[in-house]
Amino acid sequence: MARVRLSVAERREELLGAAVEQIEQRGVAAVRIADVAAALGVSNALVLYHFSTKEKLVAAAFTYAADGDLAHLRKLLGRRTSAVRRLRAAVRWYAPTGTAKGWRLWIEGWAAALREPALREVARDLDQQWKAALTEVIAEGAANGEFPCVDPAATAWRLTAFLDGLAVQMTSYAGSLSRAAMLEWTEDALARELGLDRQALAAAATG
Repeated sequence: MARVRLSVAERREELLGAAVEQIEQRGVAAVRIADVAAALGVSNALVLYHFSTKEKLVAAAFTYAADGDLAHLRKLLGRRTSAVRRLRAAVRWYAPTGTAKGWRLWIEGWAAALREPALREVARDLDQQWKAALTEVIAEGAANGEFPCVDPAATAWRLTAFLDGLAVQMTSYAGSLSRAAMLEWTEDALARELGLDRQALAAAATG
């Protein structure tokens, strides 16, 4: 059967989706242009036409995948409800027990970024966007008197650092901590960073 002719944008998206899948299966270091091409039944030359090097393909694939999670984060944080509710929903989704799909890819990207400057810049930019989105809502909640957070930016940094570290542990050593324990730790971290106790957090988030 002949392949459907795709637009340039559609072809790039198809290639990026395949690259994400191959990176998740093989890792950044092992994945090859040929793997992405074979997954779609296209030539290496076609992949290289759109992405002239493996490094550029990997950086673009990382951005493509992370942008999807960023869009969902902004959707959660943009709801018309209290800052506490939005933050709690975002943290529960972002935590290792949540439904965010990008953890394995993020971890692969962090590791590769130690050696690849292009990917390091992409990862840094995406990370800053995560922190900026959380900082904005934390600052809003503090300004509205929902919680007594005095440094929203530092709070966003500490909260994401905790969740990132927990995700690395749970992705690397699956099953070493129960889902219930992870959820409890996540709730504790959010309450602590917002200057609330657990009961106050639950009440604010559900009241």
